[in-house]
Parts: sequence; C-alpha cells; structure tokens
Amino acid sequence: MRIRQKEIRLKTAIRLDDITMNMDWERFLTVKAILDEAGLKPLIGVVPFPADDNLDRMSVGTDGSVRTYIPREKWSETVVSAIPEDEETWANCLRTYKEAGWVIALHGYDHVYTTDKGGLFPLNRFSEFAGVPYFDQLNKIKAGLKKLADMGVGTDIFMAPGHTYDRNTLKALCAAGVKNVTDGFGARPYRRIVKNAGRAEALTFYPISRRKKECISDKYGFTTHVLHCNTMTDEDMEELKKFIADNRAYFIDYCDYITEPPADRGFFGNLTEFMTAVAKYRLVKIRAGLRDILRGDDNGSLLDDEEEDD
Repeated sequence: MRIRQKEIRLKTAIRLDDITMNMDWERFLTVKAILDEAGLKPLIGVVPFPADDNLDRMSVGTDGSVRTYIPREKWSETVVSAIPEDEETWANCLRTYKEAGWVIALHGYDHVYTTDKGGLFPLNRFSEFAGVPYFDQLNKIKAGLKKLADMGVGTDIFMAPGHTYDRNTLKALCAAGVKNVTDGFGARPYRRIVKNAGRAEALTFYPISRRKKECISDKYGFTTHVLHCNTMTDEDMEELKKFIADNRAYFIDYCDYITEPPADRGFFGNLTEFMTAVAKYRLVKIRAGLRDILRGDDNGSLLDDEEEDD
C-alpha cells in the first residue's frame, strides 16, 4: 500500500537580526554553517551605524568582561580569521554574502531605542523610530541607505529595530525609496497603502511568524523565522540544526520569498495585525512575569518561549 506523502503548503524563510562588525562572530558563523549545510540563504539585517552597547560583543568592558557566550580567547582560529579588521574588510564581507544569494536589509540607523512607543506593530514598548518626528526618521533612513549603498550592498528592504515603527516611519520609507518591510503578521506578503503628502503609495510587507511552530504549519502560506545570533546558546544552535534538518521541505531562500506576489490589505487587516501584536506582547509579558515569580527574580527579560523579541 502506497503511503501518500504530506503536501508541504507552508514556506518559511529565515532572517538574522543585529548584524554588525562587532557582533558575536562565533555564534554568527555557527548559524551560518547550519544554513550553509541546509543550502539556505537568509535575510540579514545590517545596522549601518551601530551604537547599541547590547550589540557590541567584541569590546572589553571596564571589568574585563566581554558579552559572548563562548569567551573570545576560546574562539577557533577559523572564527578569529573571519572577523573583519576594518570597515573596508567588513564591506567586502557583506558583499560576499550578497553575491552568495543572501539578502540585505537596512536594520535601522544605530539600533538605539529612544522612545517607549510600540507604534503600528507593538510587539515591544521601545523603539528607535516609533514616536520620533518624521524628518528625523527620514534623515536616519536616508543616511542608513547611503551607508549600505557606499558599501556595495544597497537595499530597498527595511527591518525595524524592536519590530516597532509608526505611520511616520512608513511615510519616510516611501519618501526614501524603500519598497519592502520585513515584519507584520499574515499568511503571505501583503501591500499596505501609505498616504503621504496627498499621494497614495504602497509598501510590501513580508510577515514574520508569531511562534516557532507556525514555521512548520500545515496551513498554506509564507512566513519568516527570526533569529538573533548574538543571544543564541549552544543548545539553541543544536535545536536550530535539528529543526531545519527535520523540516527542510518547509524552508525556502529569502530571495525566493520576496518574489511571491503580495495580496492587498485594508483597514481591517491592519487592525487585526495590530491587535494580534498587542495580544502577543501582553501574553509574553505575563509569561515572563510568571517565570520571574517561580525563579524569585524581579528582573527577568521579556521573552517568548522560543525566541527573544529584539
């Protein structure tokens, strides 16, 4: 008797956040090796002018510590030799990834959170962009785009730090010539109409998954699995490797994801997305609070069961 194989109707792409010259290269290259072994090409969010201390995994603090899971002195020679020595080497590195089929996104300007706003997609209550005046946002976006273009990795894809942005962000993106955004919830890419200076323009959004299990659902659609290499442990790496290997048929290259035609979305679709983001934020906060109580810890971070909200 022939057993009918399950039809794979969901396709999942991968994105890597917080890509900087001073990231944790040991973890990043471990994730890269996992993706290379699976033959997967991700989207990477490059911060053009990184100033967020939490992203700097290379500097030695005043107490002599470095924020790395595996101490730098224990990094292999392969890892050490791959670390860019200067901006030119870093640009060459990014160009190599792009030439290999990886997709580049502008991940904000400096990744420094200056407001407590959640904006239109309130997965968090901190932002580099939401709540910031329009022209300040526009100038940041234009400067970031120019930096990436000067490095030879120009892009028209935007990745908001903390996933948070507001209407002024969308207007500024349109004014700066950005066409695509990696964020939002939905079953497939969608177009969002942006009214700006009497004109109606559209941005295409490529949704992310709300939780890990949505990446291998039996439902039809497209989504994105978000990873933060800097904060992944050895256990996370092993889980990722097994997760991809066991479910390889669900995964696609990000360059294929962005060729999927977007659907139109109106007011009610945007409202549903907003309310879903609010619900996820509250649920994650409740779970974090319960874990803190069980641990007797009042200073736990806001984490989901499977991934960290940037």
